[in-house]
Amino acid sequence: MEIDLSPKLPKKVHGGDGGSYFSWCPSELPMLREGNIGAAKLALEKNGFALPQYCDSAKVAYVLQGNGVVGIVLPEKEEKILPVKKGDAIALPFGVVTWWYNKEDTEFVVLFLGDTSKAHKRGEFTSFYLNGSNGIFTGFSTEFVGRAWDLEESIVKTLVGKQSGKGIVKLSGVNLPEPKKEHRDGMTLNCEEAPLDVDIKNGGRVVVLNTKNLPLVGEVGLGADLVRLDGSAMCSPGFSCDSALQVTYIVRGSGRVQVVGVDGKRVLETTIKAGNLFIVPRYFVVSKIADPDGLEWFSIITTPNPIFTHLAGSIGCWKALSPQVLQAAFNVDADTEKLFRSKRTADAIFFPPPK
Repeated sequence: MEIDLSPKLPKKVHGGDGGSYFSWCPSELPMLREGNIGAAKLALEKNGFALPQYCDSAKVAYVLQGNGVVGIVLPEKEEKILPVKKGDAIALPFGVVTWWYNKEDTEFVVLFLGDTSKAHKRGEFTSFYLNGSNGIFTGFSTEFVGRAWDLEESIVKTLVGKQSGKGIVKLSGVNLPEPKKEHRDGMTLNCEEAPLDVDIKNGGRVVVLNTKNLPLVGEVGLGADLVRLDGSAMCSPGFSCDSALQVTYIVRGSGRVQVVGVDGKRVLETTIKAGNLFIVPRYFVVSKIADPDGLEWFSIITTPNPIFTHLAGSIGCWKALSPQVLQAAFNVDADTEKLFRSKRTADAIFFPPPK
């Protein structure tokens, strides 16, 4: 059965005055379930507070917009409170407890992409809130809570009764702890400020997130990259050669994408725009061309140190094949093979627009 690969937008799951939580649904984007991938987005208004919770999946968080604060408690560790901003990527392993807060006027938006192979539902994140009307604290009886925390029943009833919010609340008159810049060390990497792994003039730029620049992604089991394609430039056709899936969220701009799969069949040809999410199956070849205003995307790859094979350019695998093999494979004469080989001689994966 053929799987629909077309890009999709998320749907609102819950929210209120403090903000909203959105998710991509496996029933609309089947590759989420097939690839054991979860995708969601958190948008906090001013003074919006996402209550403490842990998730059944390891994830990478990426700040799409604004500035905010995230509290992180790794298993058996003390709380770290990080100031985060647009372009930050944060690795969130299994068992980590997080909370998020926005004290700025600008909306604070965070993307979450992760592995759901050990989750309750394939292709979906399930959050376990510590507090709130749907929190774990309210699920236990007053007797169990009182004995666990050595509290009188009246205090327990007060604690439970005050938790009227669900997932996201708007704070008033509450001062949360100030974030500490030193807590960012080893916890996050700003992909917009990090050294470039690829930089092609009039083509594009890439920052790769891996165990070298953020060792914590090794615990998450995912790699990631931020790609910025210049106006009308092209990203070379390529595929993941280590059986990884590539999950792509369009951050900014628009463009066109084509994906080719088994038996040389073009399985996707469509336009992509900001907010879209799509998934490229294992070993399928993908290529993108930006519209005049450019195209930017953030991807996770289901391995912490991904390896890609590109087909065009001097580093392309076709150029590595001997002339005689190419001539025989394409069933062309030697002149045509030489013409094919003479093009795209630069060591690049991005190609500027034709002059």
